[in-house]
Amino acid sequence: MRQPWVGGNWKMNGLRESNAALLGALKGAEQLAGVDVAIAVPAPYWQQASEAMNDCAINVMAQTISPHASGAYTGDCSVAMMQDFKLSGALVGHSERRQGAGESDALVAAQFAALRGAGLSAVLCVGETLAEREAGETLAVVSRQLVAVLEQYGAEALATGVLAYEPVWAIGTGLTATPEQAQAVHASLRAVVAAFDINAANALRIVYGGSVKADNAAGLFSMPDIDGALVGGASLSASEFLAICQAAGQIAL
Repeated sequence: MRQPWVGGNWKMNGLRESNAALLGALKGAEQLAGVDVAIAVPAPYWQQASEAMNDCAINVMAQTISPHASGAYTGDCSVAMMQDFKLSGALVGHSERRQGAGESDALVAAQFAALRGAGLSAVLCVGETLAEREAGETLAVVSRQLVAVLEQYGAEALATGVLAYEPVWAIGTGLTATPEQAQAVHASLRAVVAAFDINAANALRIVYGGSVKADNAAGLFSMPDIDGALVGGASLSASEFLAICQAAGQIAL
């Protein structure tokens, strides 16, 4: 049985006062049994979140990371900086980084390698645009993004992390893939990993991201290859996010 995973991606949101209220509500939660939970916070709030969650089961992650150890990379943050703040890992390949910051498959693979080389968790994000879905290219696109990592680092390196399928057309739009649509892609992604290593494929947690909310989470989690969620806007509400975590906890029962 794969342990469910739910991550909250705050994106470019939050201020110290509102963060404190949200972190306090999450820390006092009782709905986390049987679920691995993480929050990916903006770099200015790494310290605040890390200190608040210091004795809590919720992990704090970065939203992106540089593949470089140090040097003349203005604006970037390194893996060593993450470790300095006791972060557990980072998202890599989020569609907003691929689309908005021009991050390539090769760069995402290098970020993944930097994290895994330091023994940190990597949440590898893959997903297609609406145009690619309408052109029937969904599986080709997400497979290409996944194989860019698998070919260089192997399935075992991925198996201990998390793979997040996040259709670009469903992020922040209010649109959500149906459970059946998401399941079809998740099953295909697991098959791609299985071609490299069947044991790694069976162990890999594949989560869905794209307008996940408390009212649609249970339907998504009922699918056999959906092992949790990467949550965007709903993670800014403690009650909404915790309800999603609670729904994920039902997977293991």
